Amino acid sequence: MIPASGGIFEVTVNRKLIYSKKETGRFPKNQEIIGHMDAM
Repeated sequence: MIPASGGIFEVTVNRKLIYSKKETGRFPKNQEIIGHMDAM
């Protein structure tokens, strides 16, 4: 994890963006993140 400020929440795996709160306007549900990781 890389701490940041300014309200941007993004999840990356191997430098690939898998979720962005900036794009969706909401925080992800745990299963959404797990689903993206399982698909990789």
